[in-house]
Amino acid sequence: MPHDPFVRDHTPSRDAQPEFRFTLPELRYPPRLNVVVELLDRWMERGHGEKPCFIGPQEAWTYAETAAQVDRYANALVKQYGLLPGQRVLLRAPNSPRMAAAYLAVMKAGGIVVATMPLLRAPELAAVITKARIDLALCDARLLPALEEAQRACPTLTRIVTFAAADAELDRAAERVDAHFDAYDSASDEPCLLGFTSGTTGGPKATIHYHRDLLAIADTYGRHVLRAESNDRFIGSPPLAFTFGLGGLVIFPLRVGASAVLLEKAPPEELLAAIRHYRPSIVFTAPTAYKAMLSKLEPGDTSSLRRCVSAGETLPASTFEAWRSATGLPLMDGIGATEMLHIFIGSPADEARAGSTGRVVPGYEARVVDANGAAVADGTPGQLAVRGPTGCRYLDDPRQARYVKDGWNYPGDTYIRDADGYFWYQARSDDMIISSGYNIAGPEVEAALLTHPAVLECGVVGLQDADRGTVVAAFVVVQPGITADASLALALQEHVKATIAPYKYPRVVEFVLELPKTASGKLRRNVLREARG
Repeated sequence: MPHDPFVRDHTPSRDAQPEFRFTLPELRYPPRLNVVVELLDRWMERGHGEKPCFIGPQEAWTYAETAAQVDRYANALVKQYGLLPGQRVLLRAPNSPRMAAAYLAVMKAGGIVVATMPLLRAPELAAVITKARIDLALCDARLLPALEEAQRACPTLTRIVTFAAADAELDRAAERVDAHFDAYDSASDEPCLLGFTSGTTGGPKATIHYHRDLLAIADTYGRHVLRAESNDRFIGSPPLAFTFGLGGLVIFPLRVGASAVLLEKAPPEELLAAIRHYRPSIVFTAPTAYKAMLSKLEPGDTSSLRRCVSAGETLPASTFEAWRSATGLPLMDGIGATEMLHIFIGSPADEARAGSTGRVVPGYEARVVDANGAAVADGTPGQLAVRGPTGCRYLDDPRQARYVKDGWNYPGDTYIRDADGYFWYQARSDDMIISSGYNIAGPEVEAALLTHPAVLECGVVGLQDADRGTVVAAFVVVQPGITADASLALALQEHVKATIAPYKYPRVVEFVLELPKTASGKLRRNVLREARG
C-alpha cells in the first residue's frame, strides 16, 4: 500500500530521542497495533455496542453508532479523498461527537491527526500547515474564513472539506459508503498524531505520537491515578486539539468503555450548567475554572462528581482548599506536556495534597536535577526531568536537543521534591525571578494574590530595574464591580507581604482588563514581559 513517509523521514534519530521505558506489564504492547481498534472495536466484540459513548447537545451516540460513524468517515476519507497512511489531516472544529469520530477515523485509516484550536487565526494556522506539510483539511463550515485565508499563504493545502454537520461535505459522503472499515494494519510505533505546542516561545513545535502512546496514557494515568470505570461519564472544557482534552474526553473514557459529554464551548458558567444537566462523574478543567465556579455553586450541583482533574496551569492551594470545602472533593492536580502527551505527575484523589502537584504517575520516573543533570537532595529546587512510555519527538526541530538530554525529557519546570515523593511546583524555569539576590517564583506570588477577594486573575513576571536588577511585577484582573486604583494596588502589596515572605511582594502592580493567553488557556508571561520591555 502506498505510504506518505514525511513524518517518518523527519522524526528525530534514536540517539536524539528520550529513553522510552515500559516498566508495567500493561505497557508491553504487540508490534502491530491500531489504537482505534483497541479503543472502539474491541468494545463491539464484547457486546458493548448499546452502551452510551459520546453525548453532545445536538446528538448522542452509543458505541455501535460511534463505531459506524467512524467507519463511514474512514471509508469516505480513503475512497473519495484518497487518504494515505502517514498523510497528515488537519481537523478544525469545536468539540462534538462528530469531531471525535473524525479524529478516530483518520487514525483508523492510518492517517496522522493534526487537530487545531478553534480560536486560531490565519497566521497561526498557516504555521501549522507549513510545518506539518498538510494538503487535506477537515473544517467546520463556521470556521472556514480563517482557514481559507491561511490556505492562500500555503500552497501545500490543496483541499478543504467541510465536516461535523449533517449537511457538510464529508458527512454527506459518509452516508454513501459502507458502515464497516477494516482498520489499517499499523505498527504500534507508527505515528498517528502531531500535537502542536502552544508556541509561547519561538515558532510552533509539532510533537510526534505513536499508536501505542495513546494507549500508554490510559494505562498509566487513567488506570492508576484516575481509576475510571465503565459507568463513569466524563465532561470538561479543554478542546480535543489540546492533548489534555484528547486524553480526558476521548482516550480515557473509551479505554474503559465509559461515556463522554462533548461541549462546543465550556466557560465556567456553561460548564457548571452542563454538570447540573448531564450529571457527569469526572470533570477535566483548569484551576481558574474551578475558582470561577465556586461562587456560583448551588446545593447538589456537584453531587454526581467523584473525580475533579485540574491541569494546564498551577493549582493554587487556596483554590484546592476552597473547592474541597465547598464540594467535599479534592482537586486532582497534575502536570503534563504536549511533548509527553498527558499527565506524568499527579496523585489519586485520596492522596492529593494542597499545593502539591502530586507524586509520579506509575510507569514514569521523575527527578529534580541541577544544571549538570545530577539529582539534587529532597527539598532543593532544580530542573524537573522525566521519562517513561511517552516522550518528546519533535518534527524536524533543532529544539529537540534542548528538551531531551541524556535520555530524559526536560519540560522546563523548576520543582522541589519532598521526602514523601511529592513534587512541589516552583516556576517555569524561565519564570524564576531573581531580585536583589533573592530567587522568587512568579507563580508563588500569583497564588498569594489569588487569595485576595478582589483578584479574579493575575500574572506575575520579572521586569528590569536599574536599582534591583529585576523587580516583581503583577498584572491583575479584578473581580466585577471592584474599583482598580492606587489604594487597591497598595492593599494587594500588603496582602502579599502578609501571606508570603515580604521580599516577594510585587513592587509594580498594574491593572489590566485581560491577560494574554495561548489558545489552550495558558498564561503567556513572555508577552507580559515584552509589553513592558
